[in-house]
Amino acid sequence: MADQPSTPPTDFRLPDPEALGRSMSDIAERSQRIVADWLKRQSLEAPHLDPLNLGNAFMEMTARLIANPGQLLQAQIGFWQDYMTLWQNTTRRMLGIDAEPVITSDPADKRFKDSAWNDSEVFDFIKQSYLLSARYFQDVVRHVDGLDAKTAQKVDFYTRQFVDAMSPSNFVLTNPEVLRRTAESGGENLIKGLNNLLNDLERGRGRLSIRMTDMDAFKLGENIAVSPGGVVYQNDLMQLLQYTPATDQVLQRPLLIVPPWINKFYVLDLRAKNSFIRWAVAQGHSVFVISWVNPDERLAGEGFDNYMQQGVVEAVEAIARITGQEQINAIGYCLGGTLLATTLAWMARRQDHRIASATFLATMLDFTEVGELGVFIDEEQITLLEEKMHRHGYLEGEEMATTFNMLRANDLIWSFVVNNYLLGNEPFPFDLLYWNADSTRMPERMHSFYLRKMYQQNELIVPDALSLLGEPIDLHQIAIPTYFLSTREDHIAPWRSTYRGARLMAGDTRFVLAASGHIAGVVNPPDSGKYSHWINSELPASADDWFTGATEMAGSWWPDWNRWVSALAPQLVPARAPIDPIEPAPGSYVRVRSE
Repeated sequence: MADQPSTPPTDFRLPDPEALGRSMSDIAERSQRIVADWLKRQSLEAPHLDPLNLGNAFMEMTARLIANPGQLLQAQIGFWQDYMTLWQNTTRRMLGIDAEPVITSDPADKRFKDSAWNDSEVFDFIKQSYLLSARYFQDVVRHVDGLDAKTAQKVDFYTRQFVDAMSPSNFVLTNPEVLRRTAESGGENLIKGLNNLLNDLERGRGRLSIRMTDMDAFKLGENIAVSPGGVVYQNDLMQLLQYTPATDQVLQRPLLIVPPWINKFYVLDLRAKNSFIRWAVAQGHSVFVISWVNPDERLAGEGFDNYMQQGVVEAVEAIARITGQEQINAIGYCLGGTLLATTLAWMARRQDHRIASATFLATMLDFTEVGELGVFIDEEQITLLEEKMHRHGYLEGEEMATTFNMLRANDLIWSFVVNNYLLGNEPFPFDLLYWNADSTRMPERMHSFYLRKMYQQNELIVPDALSLLGEPIDLHQIAIPTYFLSTREDHIAPWRSTYRGARLMAGDTRFVLAASGHIAGVVNPPDSGKYSHWINSELPASADDWFTGATEMAGSWWPDWNRWVSALAPQLVPARAPIDPIEPAPGSYVRVRSE
């Protein structure tokens, strides 16, 4: 008698053949269209076989390893000893005998949060094998003698990118959560995931544009960027927003916020519960914010000097006309802080004292050590970037987004690959990720100047090395009170580097360090109860010495900043509301999307 087919387990659901056939037919048609569109666009662009200049870096590393084989041999021996111990311990576990792990994952590593990574002998072995291999690769490249610092950093960074990509959590057959979902859904998760992948490829026109959140869940001015106010001035580069007061009286000095133009301003006005703008208004500040244009080819010739003149300078002039006040307080965030400091140095040369205090949020002024962003700053890559910008007159928003995402690949790339493509889930609605995906372009002239003069040549800290709007720039001429807020886990503006920038100022400077990173450490409302901050009234030469003498304070830095800035000029005046605004906040410039 012929063997009967085995019955699938009760928790395994077979897919519907008709639905599966329709899905695969649709997938095939869409795939052909995506590939054809991608090939067409590639023929219009100059080929670059090694755009990141990795070949030379890894060839040099290999040559150094060959020249010192003993070092590599020692690392291999240690790796194989650990691997043999892992085999022995796994065998013991399979026999029911307890065994300590050879290597453990970081408790904060979300890739291995599923209990099966520890409970199952097989998946525990896969996990530990990966962790041992990852440690081996990274140890080898980090201890190669004779590499210059730039090459060593590049090799280390891209080795880590490879190691992260090879994590067993990123593959169907080695991820227990994905296998479980596949069995339970009869593979429906993989079909949904493939559709999600095709949707992302279609949106990126053949380039993978991972959807990190539900982009239909948020509408500017409706449930995000909703603080009431209006556009009170505009030019080709920016709109100036004035927010409606929430108190009968306000501080005499208005407050101008200069955000970065790498991203949009509403990171400071996401929703009511985490809006710095709404909170500042509630504290009695007359808040004005610059909303930068999302530039296209018509603005290719706009430079850093244009952003100074048409951004900060014209905003200060407009605020004076609107409020009648001669002096204001100003905040600059990230690149907006770099622009603010440059403008302050320009104003100091002209004996212009209209900005009476300045706050710098996660701002780089000294670019000696830029962290892992330095991996992308060398002559070959800047030249390639300039070639790309020259074709359109601007840098595509997705270029910057990809760079920043690579700095935190496990959180901002691979976690979404697993969730969207392997598990077949739809992204969760998250305001911060919606903002992160709302990328902006960079004008060709401005961005080339910024990369070369600041990141590559670090001329901003050299007195009079730069001249803008007819004046030499010297940050040491800035003698007003300043407040520097940095974040301890910042991967974009490393806090020790921002600390060096704080010591360039000639006036009284307060430096505060917040927990968490470039965004979460800044956008940390007092009511959230999250993330402490450190204060220290001294400003020693070493950042580490500053931290040693600092006191950790619970919760947000916002109240500390408000006490500092309010004490500088505590006088109150009747509240000021926007008069005859051009249009309601958040304005029209912020609504222009890169895609």
